[in-house]
Amino acid sequence: MKPRPLPSPTLESTDARPGLPLRVALWLLDSPRLGHAPRVKRFAGELLKQPARQGVVVAQSRLGQLLCRDCGNARDRRIGFELLRQAARAGDRRAQVELGRLCTQPHVNEPEQARFWLEQAVAQGSHEARRLLNRLPVRT
Repeated sequence: MKPRPLPSPTLESTDARPGLPLRVALWLLDSPRLGHAPRVKRFAGELLKQPARQGVVVAQSRLGQLLCRDCGNARDRRIGFELLRQAARAGDRRAQVELGRLCTQPHVNEPEQARFWLEQAVAQGSHEARRLLNRLPVRT
């Protein structure tokens, strides 16, 4: 009996059944006791790199957040911003809210981009995005 070839992983199948490194990384980051430790974040970030490169949206979103929030150098923040943008374009609400928040900060200062991403997240039911959107200056 010939073995059947395994189907190539698609984005949908990868998202539906995340691999062990992705599950471990998400568990670590979501753990109340462990998720705030810098070494744990660094380890989780290493686990998220490969799935993010493969286009797994949740990995892109979480790694982008880590890089934007917890890294001190500009290169990592740029990479994180791009990962968040990719995840937000794919419809990840968490990435959309984070991009909206980042675009309102003084060093980015792109209120129209912030408004766009926050409106996308509000359309998906994000109360946090609605609160942030209400804080933005009114368009004229």
